[in-house]
Amino acid sequence: MDIKETAQKYVDVCRKRGADAAEVYIESGRNLSVRVRNGEIETVEESSSHGAGFRVFVKGAMAFASSNDLDEKTCGEAIARAISFARITTPDPTNVLPDDKGVGDPGPLHDPEIGRIPMERKVALATKAEELAMKDARITLSDGAGYGEEEGEIALANSHGLVKSYRASGCSYGVSVVASKGDERSSGGESCGRRFFADLKPVEEVAERAAKKAWEMLGAVPIKTQKAAIIFDPDVAYALLGGILGAVNGERVLQNASFLAGKVGQRIGSDLLTLTDDGLRPKGPASAPFDGEGVPQQTRVIVENGILRGYMYNTIVAARAGVRSTGNASRGAFTSLPGIGPHNFYMAAGKSKPEDIVKATKRGLLVREVTGYGINPVTGHFSGGAAGFWVENGKIVHPVRGLTIAATAAAMLEGIDMVGDDLDLNRSLAAPTFRIVEMQIGGE
Repeated sequence: MDIKETAQKYVDVCRKRGADAAEVYIESGRNLSVRVRNGEIETVEESSSHGAGFRVFVKGAMAFASSNDLDEKTCGEAIARAISFARITTPDPTNVLPDDKGVGDPGPLHDPEIGRIPMERKVALATKAEELAMKDARITLSDGAGYGEEEGEIALANSHGLVKSYRASGCSYGVSVVASKGDERSSGGESCGRRFFADLKPVEEVAERAAKKAWEMLGAVPIKTQKAAIIFDPDVAYALLGGILGAVNGERVLQNASFLAGKVGQRIGSDLLTLTDDGLRPKGPASAPFDGEGVPQQTRVIVENGILRGYMYNTIVAARAGVRSTGNASRGAFTSLPGIGPHNFYMAAGKSKPEDIVKATKRGLLVREVTGYGINPVTGHFSGGAAGFWVENGKIVHPVRGLTIAATAAAMLEGIDMVGDDLDLNRSLAAPTFRIVEMQIGGE
């Protein structure tokens, strides 16, 4: 089945059934998941699925319905439901569809070999990761290891003449283990995900890092409540970036529910802070030629040397704001309408070595784990649980747990005074190691 032709066909069906304008979004794909524990295979699950989402417009009113089958009868029923919903929905002049027939070029996103690699090799990857991690004498239990992959195709067509499609794949594996010291236990895990199987990290590297994350947190020592420098490890970058993403969401900005509303062109952070949303990065985990409604992907600097340069929009929210879509329409699946979301969103690397950031810290906390929601995109307040390592006079002296850290977004962004050179662009939400001059730490 050519799902690109199918999408175009169902646009025509929508128009014939009474829609003034229509969009059809189709997904077709395959998923594999393998789980092992103590050298034994616990589960192997493989599934394939496809479905279509139908967005229709009748006299300025919009409605949506979906079908998990692509046959004419089922899709016809979904289209009929969508049109009937639209006829009782309130019209809105900003209910529009994109008309840009172009596409971005992120390079190849589909690994043609991934489906040909023997299952035994994929199982062996997870099994070996567990086996190597368990060889560390400090590791006493396995939380299991796994391998997963997906490959599929997305096609989109609308009544403005857009007809686009692309194929993509991804694979990952990881392991989680437990270290013990007396009655104390500490867990740690590591994983690696890539578009292409051949780009996965060596299993030895993943296993060693999983084991280290478990045992290095043993022997945690409490600290007093105080203010001190905070060093964020790349593993907890989302604690900062997630809140910023919420605050640059164009819909939140229009609702005045963002601490960054009205601040384009203004300084919001340190001149060491540059944030980019890149939908075209080669082999990027969130790269694609177009977004969830067909607008070409692009590379946009959101914050440049501390200056806010813009927000993120899909087509309808952009129309409400009087601007053009930024190619940030996101879709969780064919069952949902487009929202607004990032692609490969990252903080630019700095010039400092991570170890030099620690050496330059007289007193502070190197954060390796956070709990909570990070920066609140509405108020700009940050508060969450934390664990990591206490730093004194440029040296890590002991692990710490059970802390809270807090500050305002303004203080955090303006307080970034060192940025590492260890940016890993194989994550869709990424930052290097970075230090904030001071935050409140809640301890004993």
